[in-house]
Amino acid sequence: MEPVLVSACLHGVPCRFDGRAKAFAAVAESLGDRRPVAFCPEVAAGLPTPRRPAEIVGGDGHDVLDGRARVIDDTGHDVTEQFVDGARRALEAARRAGCTEALLMARSPSCGRGSVYDGTFTGELREGDGVTAALLERHGITVRPAPGG
Repeated sequence: MEPVLVSACLHGVPCRFDGRAKAFAAVAESLGDRRPVAFCPEVAAGLPTPRRPAEIVGGDGHDVLDGRARVIDDTGHDVTEQFVDGARRALEAARRAGCTEALLMARSPSCGRGSVYDGTFTGELREGDGVTAALLERHGITVRPAPGG
């Protein structure tokens, strides 16, 4: 079975910032007979569950990786280091499992693909990718946002 890296929250693990999971039937259907490799970059980097919501300020995940943007929680605490560490751990997990594709949680500052929250904590979106999505893409792993997410 072909392995696919999947955001752990989409696989039913209660690891989101709010302590919940966000599993969708469409996610399981989209995997078909492929083997999910569930992974949460934020938890892997040592952030607690639940945790303060965080957003990327000054760009997207590519900008974070290039040192031009930061990941900040809603109290102003900088969690960039943890998000970058989590992204590196996700890449390692994907490589170990032989994943060439990832199915990630939409809009997340870690896992978002195509759009992420804009850093104002108002629910507004901007074009771009989360830190983990950006790093995976840079290393040749195809990243797709979760259907229904």
